[in-house]
Amino acid sequence: MKPIAVITGANGFVGSHLTEYLLSKNYEVHAIVRRSSNMQWIKDLPIQVHPIGIENIETLKPVLAKANYIFHIAGVVKAKDWAGYYEGNVNTTKNILEAAIGNDQLKRIVVTASLACSAPTVPGKPVNEETLSNPLTFYGKSKLEQEQLTLSYKDILPVTVLRPPVVFGERDTEVFLFFKTMKMGIFPSLGFDEKTLSLVYINDLVRGMEMAATSENSKGQQYFIGGQKDEYTWKEMADISAKYLGKKYIRIRVPHFMVHMVAHISEWVAQITGDTATINTQKANEMVQSSWSCESGKAERDFGYKAIYSLDEAIKNTIVWCKTKKWL
Repeated sequence: MKPIAVITGANGFVGSHLTEYLLSKNYEVHAIVRRSSNMQWIKDLPIQVHPIGIENIETLKPVLAKANYIFHIAGVVKAKDWAGYYEGNVNTTKNILEAAIGNDQLKRIVVTASLACSAPTVPGKPVNEETLSNPLTFYGKSKLEQEQLTLSYKDILPVTVLRPPVVFGERDTEVFLFFKTMKMGIFPSLGFDEKTLSLVYINDLVRGMEMAATSENSKGQQYFIGGQKDEYTWKEMADISAKYLGKKYIRIRVPHFMVHMVAHISEWVAQITGDTATINTQKANEMVQSSWSCESGKAERDFGYKAIYSLDEAIKNTIVWCKTKKWL
């Protein structure tokens, strides 16, 4: 019999790639989505779709009752206040955990947290799982509480928490904005230092997620899942992107004070319009840090994870896809 995997947020960037990967590994996949979800990436896949959301424990129980693996990806990345982040990332995770209790066939629940729930660092000193967490945003704090909640169930449920850094690849709309700007011949650079970051290509991440789910060593543990190198500079990204875009670029440095100024203006406009600010003062503080980087040594030691794709290959694949889809 095929192993049964249930994925929350299966219609999204990470979720749709994980769905395809698990199908390729001969899993029976069940997708939990909202009724209003955009299904463009999974509508033609041979999966069972459950448009029930993750807000109600009782409606979740029948879907999770026969699952061998649960991958909880759905969550909130943008909200107006702490309550919105808490509800979208912590309370909904509790619903998943509570609904899974009593499933004797369950082998693992993998919950996706974030590097944002750890701490900023300095170039050359990436964080690891032992680093004291110091999230700078409501989002990061909510993901940390999500993580702590998940691990508090480890004596009654087989749980694993993953902390990916910046994820990019085909279908991503966040790092895509960087490529879009690079196509215009502009490399926007925050501050006057050489900032670094960790990156993971989507194909490496979903493979790592499945490896973590099927390893006995990872029960009750948390892991960073990164790229071939622990950290990259933004200039490395710019140079590789320019190569595959066929563009020369001008580097425009944006002083930190301008980032904070934009954030304050964005918050002010959001208060007037009732919208959620894309860049708020918390996000600005996160953006101006010298480095957000992590090491994946624990994942390699415990279940053999190692990124396959180089940054060059990953950016090439992404840009080729974006061009094919006429995104670029």
